Amino acid sequence: MTTAVLVVVALAALLGALLGWAARRFRVASDPMVERIDRLLPQTQCGQCGFPGCKPYAKAIAAGEADIDQCPPGGEAGVRALAELLGREPKPVNPQNGTEKPPVVALIVEDDCIGCTKCIQACPVDAIVGGPKLMHTVIAELCTGCELCLPPCPVDCIVLVPPVPRPGEIRWPRPARGGTAG
Repeated sequence: MTTAVLVVVALAALLGALLGWAARRFRVASDPMVERIDRLLPQTQCGQCGFPGCKPYAKAIAAGEADIDQCPPGGEAGVRALAELLGREPKPVNPQNGTEKPPVVALIVEDDCIGCTKCIQACPVDAIVGGPKLMHTVIAELCTGCELCLPPCPVDCIVLVPPVPRPGEIRWPRPARGGTAG
């Protein structure tokens, strides 16, 4: 019996070592440009760009299959950052993909929530928690404001609000657009 156990342990160790070697030997290197582009995107995973998330959009930009102006949550600043990274000319956000908006987070009106879980299923970043037939709530720190939870809600109990500053966080007012310094 002990011989059988030793054979199984030795075989498991050999196969583990073989798998470890194969993982290092045959690793597929990711494209560093995709990673750099992805870091510039807002990570809202909203799909407004026409891709299921920021990483697929970054891959498409790097492959030359998508333009740099398709991300409304990133706004003009995001397009400028992508243009600088890629050595392209900046341009306005494509209005076919949406418009740039101030940051928001979802808030569930708890008295109206029926616990249907449709918003939980729609959230791409798992920012909504709750159980069936129970009230749900949004973890504001995780919410990207993508608005994907709004359409599936059958009772319209989700509203979008400005994010609340964290304790100690300083929020400077945004400068007026198109104005001149006085």
